[in-house]
Amino acid sequence: MIKNYKKNLILNFLTVIIIFFLDRLSKIYILKLAEFESTLDIYVLPNLNFYLIWNKGISFGLLPFSNSFGYLALTSLISFLILIILIMLIKEENNFKKYSLLLILGGALGNLYDRVKYSAVPDFIDLHIGNIHWFIFNVADIFISIGVICLIYAEIFFKKEE
Repeated sequence: MIKNYKKNLILNFLTVIIIFFLDRLSKIYILKLAEFESTLDIYVLPNLNFYLIWNKGISFGLLPFSNSFGYLALTSLISFLILIILIMLIKEENNFKKYSLLLILGGALGNLYDRVKYSAVPDFIDLHIGNIHWFIFNVADIFISIGVICLIYAEIFFKKEE
């Protein structure tokens, strides 16, 4: 029992660390590219550009904060939510929801790191169809979104455990 617990704990930790480092590597790469250019706008595919912006808001740049108190409150809230996710992971058994939470946790830690280090999150993935653009996002946001979608899927289609 303890051996399985340790194995699961190590697997969970590695999953979160891999997601965190994938996010960090992508952001470091983009930030290094941006050092050489005054603005970063790279055409990748017909519907995909890399365009660097600094997100000072919540998710996808919504509700930006212009004062330090609001930003501190947001960062504290994110830290609190990460703690809640960790507690839920400890409580959860080995199931689909747990892995969904791991995706969210890894992405949230990546964005939290940026909020603490830069006081903003670098977003750079610009998906669009013609002139219709989605919010610019980053790799951490992808993992968070996939995790949330998986949680919603699990709630709808998996039998509730008593």
